[in-house]
Amino acid sequence: MKPLKFASIDIGSNAIRFLLAYVFETPDGPFFRKGLLLRVPLRLGEDAFKLKRISIEKEKQMIDTMHSFKYLMDAQQIISYKAFATSAMRDAVNGPLIVDHIQKKCGIKIDIISGEQEANVISGDEIPAFIKTRNKILFVDVGGGSTEITYHNKKKSVRESFNIGTIRAMINEVKDSELDRLKDWLDSNKLIDSSIPILGSGGNINKIFKLKRRRNSDMHISASALAEFYKEIKPLSYTERIVQYNLNPDRADVIIPACEIFQNIINHTGTKKIYVPKIGLSDGIVRSLYSDYKQTEG
Repeated sequence: MKPLKFASIDIGSNAIRFLLAYVFETPDGPFFRKGLLLRVPLRLGEDAFKLKRISIEKEKQMIDTMHSFKYLMDAQQIISYKAFATSAMRDAVNGPLIVDHIQKKCGIKIDIISGEQEANVISGDEIPAFIKTRNKILFVDVGGGSTEITYHNKKKSVRESFNIGTIRAMINEVKDSELDRLKDWLDSNKLIDSSIPILGSGGNINKIFKLKRRRNSDMHISASALAEFYKEIKPLSYTERIVQYNLNPDRADVIIPACEIFQNIINHTGTKKIYVPKIGLSDGIVRSLYSDYKQTEG
């Protein structure tokens, strides 16, 4: 069975991610398999959230990175790709100009998507089969610049994006009004003290999950385990976090505000369990590429 090959590029506030994915068409439906996942540390958010623009130096790094992705996609003869830029590029006044430069120099088209679009691509309409409480769940994707939340129940899906992210928190750019808006949104959807389970995504919760899950078969961690982890790691120095928890340098600082963002939501909802299926924007892009391919094929 020859797989279909697609590629996705996620230009975030803390890093740029490239995913080469295989899709196997089986009698039971499509089976998605990650072939190559590359993560390039590039903190666009440091520029965008403070200066409201991307520096010339970081634009050059983006162009060099996109050139390498273009060579990979050509070598792998993919069917199609999509490249999405999120919070940092949304905030940067020169974001559209950089997108234009990249398309001319690298041949890669980038779409700067809204927070609502981002939430829609991440959560989609499919809930992993291993989640037993599938009729009611809260998707929470914590990124460097924003947090996307989707509330699924039997009747509807409601999505919202908040300018609450790990890089924003580190440079004190998370506004109290945005934290209030998050609480009001949870309240308006009757999620305060609801104990609704969370489906968490993003690099930080993935790492915490890897460190704190109790058994290899577990697909969740408890809210108490997250709180314990935060208590353990918060007093450590930056270098101690890297050494003791085997963290990448650009993970060792943002993991602290990531814990705080998740805990803020947990404190409001009373959540006891966080499922971590290790999905994100890149995976959602691949699902949409396959869906587009099937519609064109039909």
